[in-house]
Amino acid sequence: MNILLLRPHPGNEKFGLGPFFRVEPLGLEYIGSALRQAGHDVTIADLRFRPSASTWVRRARPRVVGISCLHALEYDRIIATAQEIRHAAPDAFIIVGGHAAAAYSAPLEHELIDAICLDDGEEVMPALAAALDRGAPLTEVPALRLKTGDGWTTTSPLAERTSLDLIQLPARDLVERHRSGYHCLLFKPVWLVETARGCPHRCTFCSVWQFYGRTCRERKLAAVVEDFATAGDSVFVADDLFWHNPERSLELAAALKKRGVYKRWILVQTRTDLIRRSAEIMAAWRPLAKDFDIFLGLEAASDNGLEGITKDAGVGDSIEAVRIARDLHYGINGNFLVSHDWGEEEFRELWSFVEKHGLQRAGFTILTPLPGTEYYQEMAAQIPDQPWGNYDMHHLLWEPRLGAQRFFDLYAETWKRSILNTSGEKRLIDWFRQVKPSQIPYIAKVLWQTQRMMKPEAYMKEHLATRHHPQRATAVARQPSEIGARI
Repeated sequence: MNILLLRPHPGNEKFGLGPFFRVEPLGLEYIGSALRQAGHDVTIADLRFRPSASTWVRRARPRVVGISCLHALEYDRIIATAQEIRHAAPDAFIIVGGHAAAAYSAPLEHELIDAICLDDGEEVMPALAAALDRGAPLTEVPALRLKTGDGWTTTSPLAERTSLDLIQLPARDLVERHRSGYHCLLFKPVWLVETARGCPHRCTFCSVWQFYGRTCRERKLAAVVEDFATAGDSVFVADDLFWHNPERSLELAAALKKRGVYKRWILVQTRTDLIRRSAEIMAAWRPLAKDFDIFLGLEAASDNGLEGITKDAGVGDSIEAVRIARDLHYGINGNFLVSHDWGEEEFRELWSFVEKHGLQRAGFTILTPLPGTEYYQEMAAQIPDQPWGNYDMHHLLWEPRLGAQRFFDLYAETWKRSILNTSGEKRLIDWFRQVKPSQIPYIAKVLWQTQRMMKPEAYMKEHLATRHHPQRATAVARQPSEIGARI
């Protein structure tokens, strides 16, 4: 059958680093590969580019439409996209999946949607297509939240977590029309590679470990090497925790070197305490790219702050990890969390820490209770009704200790201390010198977008507008259309 897989536009990208990160829909590419293997005709459409969802529906004439929902901030946009699809194809079966959908499905249990995928889409989607094809009861398909005549029901779970060794390489050809538009930081185009899925740690703000039960599954080395070798010159590794398995990490580095893999740029995500005990691994991986960046969840400038989010690591780990990485000529990018409960002293402590350790390449996000976490369950009752787009970690979900105006004064000042502030130490011309002349329009555009984060009045305007005009109930009427569980 014809199956259309959609990556919606996320919606609100006024704040945060979204303009710097537009990566390929890797989860959909894996599902596309699995569906092709089962004999289906698959189209992937990335709605962050033109044309619209309805146009793609008319082109693909799908029996099934799968919509990806990776983040809670996309819930309202997913419903709007489903409305557009339903109007263009009244009889199509609409299923939503992705990490946010699987971790917390309640906002998507809507009359426009037929099912929600609660686990890895590479296994669930072929099973769903097979059931639809032969007219079998959909209650027999595992890992679904299914709309029935009697309301929503949950089917039985997968017998066990899908083995990543059974999943084919991603069908990247299905998104090649958009390749030039995929970018990260200064690099364009960028390829996304996954070597493992899950995380064993227990950070309070993260839903990944809670969804996967603190497990981490790995792909076989041969598949990872092939994926790296056939990907382009700039690679973002999507793993939640890279270098988690020391022995495998060393084996993979050796296998990539043997294959002759060498990239212009690689970006990975990992933990500070892991780097502190993995200098040998770091040294083994560094020769694989001209530029090699690490993204670290630094989170806090004090041990008390880290204990409050169950990071299971200390500030000493952050400082030593940065030292080790810099000694080996890695680039360090990171993120700190800012709490609604902060006073002025916590902001100043963070500013001092950033300056002392040269962490101006870090970002700063508001500690947000994301659906699918225990933190959300604890805080949900005190969060006023507002658009799901406010769950982007740059909006206040309730009144902060300092009051919204003073909080945003200090929050904007925090961002001014980052390298993104083009009125600071790193000017526009300095950014332009780091990219090819053909990429200057791109970097100028994303930098222009991010300057809003330096303006407290921009935060306040958005805060007042969305808090005083709840939108969840009317999202479908207002909007025209915008990896864990994959779809």
